[in-house]
Amino acid sequence: MIANARIHANRPAAALAQAAVERREGVLTVSGAFAALTGERTGRSPKDKFTVREPGLAEQVDWANNQPMESAAFDRLRDRTLAYLQNRELFTFDGYAGADPAHEIPVRIVAEKAWHALFARCLFRRSGTAAANGWTVLHACDFRCDPAIDGTKSPVCVALSFSQRLVLVLGTHYAGEIKKSIFTVLNGLLPQAGVFPMHCSANIGAAGDTALFFGLSGTGKTTLSADPNRRLIGDDEHGWSDDGVFNFEGGCYAKTIKLSATGEPQIWNALRFGCVLENVPVDAETHVPDFNSQQYTENTRGAYPIDHIPNCEPTGRGGHPKNIFFLTYDAFGVLPPLSRLSPIQAMQQFLLGYTAKVAGTETGVTEPTPEFSTCFAKPFLPLPPKRYGEMLRAKLERHRVPVWLVNTGMNGTGSRIKLAHTRALLSAALDGSLATVPFTTDPVFGFETPTSCPDVPSDLLTAKATWSDPAAYDAAARRLAMLFRERFAG
Repeated sequence: MIANARIHANRPAAALAQAAVERREGVLTVSGAFAALTGERTGRSPKDKFTVREPGLAEQVDWANNQPMESAAFDRLRDRTLAYLQNRELFTFDGYAGADPAHEIPVRIVAEKAWHALFARCLFRRSGTAAANGWTVLHACDFRCDPAIDGTKSPVCVALSFSQRLVLVLGTHYAGEIKKSIFTVLNGLLPQAGVFPMHCSANIGAAGDTALFFGLSGTGKTTLSADPNRRLIGDDEHGWSDDGVFNFEGGCYAKTIKLSATGEPQIWNALRFGCVLENVPVDAETHVPDFNSQQYTENTRGAYPIDHIPNCEPTGRGGHPKNIFFLTYDAFGVLPPLSRLSPIQAMQQFLLGYTAKVAGTETGVTEPTPEFSTCFAKPFLPLPPKRYGEMLRAKLERHRVPVWLVNTGMNGTGSRIKLAHTRALLSAALDGSLATVPFTTDPVFGFETPTSCPDVPSDLLTAKATWSDPAAYDAAARRLAMLFRERFAG
């Protein structure tokens, strides 16, 4: 496919890290993790993502939520990419996505940077051999698209062709595009096989009880699923089949801003040799990473193999879930820290996918801004949202799973809800402690909230009680409820 390239295929982590250092792609930190900077793009580029309009699965694509690219344009861009990669030193990784053998897909990553191959080695499940009928990701991070020639919107492009089983990731060093492109592929393929693809983390208790944690970036999927008392199935992407839940990935991709050994010890200890840090400043003399710094971006990241978490579930699989948690960062401080949802409310919140951006996290954001991402995964959904919603509805009805809404954001004091309190609430829901606790109905949102919980002050369980001005709470709650209604009406 690529002529005269010098290809380093399926190199071990040590060889990839050494090559990345020798090629000056980044530096090793004091813990042994490799640290790289991604330059201009420090996050995903959703406005530069395209799906090829072609016969087959693409005929089912929700074009209101996916930018189309014509087949001829994709073919030209593919050929230009292949020509660019000729005569270069390249690094390839062969693995697969999907811990259930009945639903796995082979994946080959072709990268011009050694550290991107190391990232792929962390995030995908490893096979080490190419497989027929697999997907290929061509990651040419220094290739610059020409909008006048390629029909793109910028020098960056992420383009998926379902018929060719090919992804082009061009012009961006941000490694998250590699993993999320394959997640998009699975969101298109798995519903055809009756598997519900989910943007969620998952863990499993000693009694074999699986729990799911849905949420957008920054709401706590990785942090809350990394529970020392439960085995981690995966931190971000899963499928729910007739046999249970399975992880798509072989690693984790955690936000590291303000990471500490005391606050998130499992993630802290996982970021060692064989891992990748993205956009984390590193001291030039001591090589100590500064996880508190936003010098390059608030969206600092760490990628690590899941077996760096000591109590991971090695099979990547679990049974049908016994509890489901929807995580939201409510920057307005009006949602309770934990609510029990009715089946109708669960479907509404799933289709809303509500969270909020806070001031300072993005350029131009100066006050809390609501964000809605259908199914908690809007940027990665090729098919219409109702397709995924119907799959969730059927699963909830069949397995009678309780669904909880968890606010990991702010309360009325102006402070973020303490992680210890969130963990205590989750533990009480998981071990059944809340089954005997009285609940009250929130008068604005209609959610049921517990009146007590071990290790959580009772005055924190009701959002209004945390506000010094009850009238101000009422006004803020009505505004958010109105946004919910407007979103549904739209």
